[in-house]
Amino acid sequence: MLNRVILMGRLTADPELRKTASDLSVTSFTLAVDSKYGKGADRQTDFINCVAWRQTAEFISRYFSKGRLMAVEGSLHAKDPRKPRCSCSS
Repeated sequence: MLNRVILMGRLTADPELRKTASDLSVTSFTLAVDSKYGKGADRQTDFINCVAWRQTAEFISRYFSKGRLMAVEGSLHAKDPRKPRCSCSS
């Protein structure tokens, strides 16, 4: 099976670099991706949440800002809405 996605859009906010407990760099950002369907059709915008890790996260947070055009390539992972968000116990 092939799971490959290529998107081009504009950043909706400045990406912020964070560090995990194991000192890995990570940044989350949202891309606004425009698309048209058919001749003379209205433009539709999809907002795609993305996550980048390690050196890629550091590069994005250093060189990109809100409104900048960005192309990304990666894989698509859908969250299962039936699974709980937190498995914490008290």
